[in-house]
Parts: sequence; C-alpha cells; structure tokens
Amino acid sequence: MPRLPALLLGLLLALPAAFAQLPLSTTFQGTAKFQRLLARAEAENWRALPLGDRTVRVGTALLGTPYVNYTLEIDDHIEAPSVNFNGLDCWTFYETSLAFARLIKARPTGATPADLLRFIELERYRNGRCTGSYLSRIHFLEEVFADNVRRGLAVNPTRDLGGVPIRRTITEMTSAWRDYRYLRNNPALLRGMAVIQQRVSALPVTYIPRARVASVEKSLRNGDIIAIVSADRSGYTSHVGIAVKRPDGTHLMHATSNRARGRRCILDDRISQYLKRSPDHIGIIVYRPLDV
Repeated sequence: MPRLPALLLGLLLALPAAFAQLPLSTTFQGTAKFQRLLARAEAENWRALPLGDRTVRVGTALLGTPYVNYTLEIDDHIEAPSVNFNGLDCWTFYETSLAFARLIKARPTGATPADLLRFIELERYRNGRCTGSYLSRIHFLEEVFADNVRRGLAVNPTRDLGGVPIRRTITEMTSAWRDYRYLRNNPALLRGMAVIQQRVSALPVTYIPRARVASVEKSLRNGDIIAIVSADRSGYTSHVGIAVKRPDGTHLMHATSNRARGRRCILDDRISQYLKRSPDHIGIIVYRPLDV
C-alpha cells in the first residue's frame, strides 16, 4: 500500500507554507476545540486505530457542529488552507476529520494548528500545494479523488464495487460564479476555471447507481468518503460524507444544511436510505484515503 516517504513527510511539516500570507486568526478557527480534540485523541489512543476508524472517531467527536456554508471562502483574493472547528459544511467536515486523523498518527505529540493546516493543504490542493491562487485549490471532488489517488494518498474502489462510467460536461463553477467570493472579486479567474472544468469533464469517472448501493454497503469500510452523485448535469456530485459501519448497515455521517435535521453535523440513516430521500441523489462515488 503506497505511503509518503518519511523525508517527504518531514518536508511537508517543516517547509514554510503558502498560507502564511493570511494570519492564523483568519485561516484557523476553533483553537480551543482543536486542543480538546488532541487531548481526547491522546487519552483514548486514537492513533493506534486504522485510518478509517480514526476518521470516524474524529467525525463523531465533531457531531453537533453547526453547518456553515462557504467555509472555504475566507478572503477576497488570497487563497490559503483553512480550518474552522466552529462551523463546517459537508466538504470541510470530511476533510477536517480526515486531516486530523492523519495528523495524530504522523505527529503523535506537540501537534499545532499549523500542522493540521499542512494536512488540509495536502488533500485540498492540486499536487498537495497551495500557491496562494484560488485556482490551485481543487474545486471538484472528482478531481480531489483523482489527484490524491495519483499521488498515492488514496484509492478509488468504486469500479471494483460495481461502478459504471458516467460522463458530464462540467460548468458548475463558471455558471454560478457569483456565489463564490473569490470569483466575484476576481472575474479574470473564470477563464482558468473554465479550463479546469474541461479537465474535470475529461476525467474517467465511475459511480454506483442508487439501486445497487444497498447491496454494496457491506463492502464499504469505516471511514470511506462517500460522494453523492447528483442528477444535475452541470457537475458530478452535490454532497459528501463519511461511511460509518453499524450493525444494521453502513450509515452516512455528514454536515447537513437541512433545517429539519438541525443544520449540523449528524450521523444519518443508512447510505441507501439517505439516497432515497431525493430524486436528485442518483448514486455514490467511493473514495478511500490512505495514511501518509
């Protein structure tokens, strides 16, 4: 199973980071919660667990955190890795849980907010490096998955689980550019975003159709990342969460914007049942991160 060499990991934790252009007070919210989570992870020896189980432990500890949309949009111009323990959306819930789970294994003691931001950077940015440009961030889950698999940081078992090909012409970011703070303030970025969308459109994407998901649940693993494929053809996916194994099946742990469910991070129904709630949910993509 591929791993980052120890030297590369050391460089990752030691080199000056691109996010230094923004103050830590902007890029990192919830330091007290981070410290409490570190103390709990140490007391309960989470680092001894496999990565998937660690990710579930972290996600479970974050349940109840309020849902806050657009948590990645933290500046008008400067792009930087960021963490907000006080409010999460579906993307940052999975990403923060995974980054923290990796951190406590790689840095058993003395971990800092800056260390967690480096692990966020590793997952969130193309080739694992933020350049300070909005376009260095990966804005589509399908590209996150492909980029991290290519770098040996994850596997994508979707095809092996019975996935079938799906092709889309992606226009999501350029068609809804006014919803994104960076694009509103820097419309010149739209040309580069269009090129990125073309690349994402050309990726070989597979998904498991909704009708097959119930039979696949038993093959999912604790801590798998589950992306919900949407009927909206301007993109591939509309939501993401973490797989949690339970005696009655595999459930979805996620940050929900649904007011009836509290607009917070929750452990929800079985994944197959969750998909049945909306005709927009047509299937899933499975992404399985690896330790570094």
